[in-house]
Amino acid sequence: TLVVKQLTKDGKGKLINGTFDWVYEEEFFLRDGFRWSTDSKNIAYWQVDANGTRDFYMINNTDSVYSRIIPVEYPKVGQPISRVKVGVVNVNNAVTKWMGIPGDPGKNYLVRLEWAASGEVIVQQLDRKQQVSNLYLCNAGTGSAKKIYSEKKDGWRHLYVIDREGKEKLITRGNYDVTDIVNVDEANGFVYFMASPDDATSSYLYRVSLSGAGVPELLTPAFQKGTHKYEISPGAIYAFHQFSNYYTPTTAELITLPDHRGINGENRVANAVSKADSSKSGISFFKVKTAEGIEMDAWMQKPANFDPAKKYPVVFYVYTEPWRQTVQNRYGVTGAELRNADFFKDGYLYVSLDNRGTPAPKGRSWRKSIYQQIGILNIHDQAMGAKEILKLPYADSSRVAVWGWSGGGTATLNLMFQYPEIYKTGISIAAVANQLTYDNVYQERYMGDPFESLDVYKKGSPLTYAQNLKGNLLYIHGTGDDNVHYQNAEMLVNELIRYNKQFQFMPYPNRSHGIYEGAGTRQHLSTLFSEYMRKNCPPGGRD
Repeated sequence: TLVVKQLTKDGKGKLINGTFDWVYEEEFFLRDGFRWSTDSKNIAYWQVDANGTRDFYMINNTDSVYSRIIPVEYPKVGQPISRVKVGVVNVNNAVTKWMGIPGDPGKNYLVRLEWAASGEVIVQQLDRKQQVSNLYLCNAGTGSAKKIYSEKKDGWRHLYVIDREGKEKLITRGNYDVTDIVNVDEANGFVYFMASPDDATSSYLYRVSLSGAGVPELLTPAFQKGTHKYEISPGAIYAFHQFSNYYTPTTAELITLPDHRGINGENRVANAVSKADSSKSGISFFKVKTAEGIEMDAWMQKPANFDPAKKYPVVFYVYTEPWRQTVQNRYGVTGAELRNADFFKDGYLYVSLDNRGTPAPKGRSWRKSIYQQIGILNIHDQAMGAKEILKLPYADSSRVAVWGWSGGGTATLNLMFQYPEIYKTGISIAAVANQLTYDNVYQERYMGDPFESLDVYKKGSPLTYAQNLKGNLLYIHGTGDDNVHYQNAEMLVNELIRYNKQFQFMPYPNRSHGIYEGAGTRQHLSTLFSEYMRKNCPPGGRD
């Protein structure tokens, strides 16, 4: 017989037990806020007190003759952070013991929680600027917390084994980044991880001894160039393996480890690689070096029936921020979600560049150069990279467009406003026009405390440069966007009006950040996108 027992009774409104508020979900990737002990006698859980977080109000004007206000609990830049603590509740008596983790909850985040043993939990704490990471080992019975480690780095993302006293041992070495831990096989003394020392656009499986002896062993077959993903079984005997590259569709298989052989002799990935033809994709990966010596990874998709004697329009696809790369050696890298006709056939040179600050595995200096420079450094790198692309004899500098979504929409606006001599047409979707409107966890992580560095927030915001618009701009935003709020659109529209800048604006009523809800929405968006691009940046080669 199923028996349901309530273990906590104080959760209500903005006091949340065992799950999270919006910003912890969005920026720390946290969903389930509880962890069962190994003996199933206790549950460790987060309690989030978001009472200090103000509501942001969205308005639904379409579902009734009277408008409806929709409150969204959302901590904006510089506003109080959620006060979070960790407790352990006994499943028999429903009594919670709170962990005595030092530090003001209003100035720190608790971002990771796991059981270290049946009577201990380990908690990761970040300061508000997210520049110091402390690990605490907590006694589940008494609540006492002991700091065992403060993170220090050598410039690269490496793996360390750290004992309960905080003594560390480096087990990966070299000028490369570990991008993910896939499996820790303590019984056999190995950790399995992802890295790509020689190519920042790809990802491969390695393993290394937990003892620190020896060098990492590449397990992914060397001929399978591209992006790999693995889910490894306990004991690291089997793995679910997925692979693709820019010309090979995603292929999945079950393999054995460490020999990386397909189960029952079905080497599906190897067969897919042998049959794939890169020449049919029209895509090439290459590097672009700016006049300042900055080297960036890039891809280009050339149109069908490309004639190098003609000049073609160039469309840049951008993201540019620390959230993700756009230049990755995977299938579908160029995307297609907004095009009702394929750019490959339509007559464009379609290009993307990964500037400094994107999360490419190129070391600390590459990734952290973006600190307090979003909207400044990334935009400069993109523009200087575009100048190099436009030197190609088949690139038409009179037909240059740029587009992006979210952070890419922000970059599109900044590129159009800061470098109007380069970019003639732009399509910006769901953009942050004013960095002070975004959430505190993300924006402060990369831009610092706004009360200490308000000037960099202003310098990085498209709003500051709106008066410089010269080209064709299509600006799109969902009025129900609970991530990048629609207020960004109204703030920017006001600035463009102030300076008599003509542009096309498309609000999508009640649509969220992904702009997909409602009948006909995606078809309308893709039609709008494609027709605007063709009209203002006409496709096709010219003599």
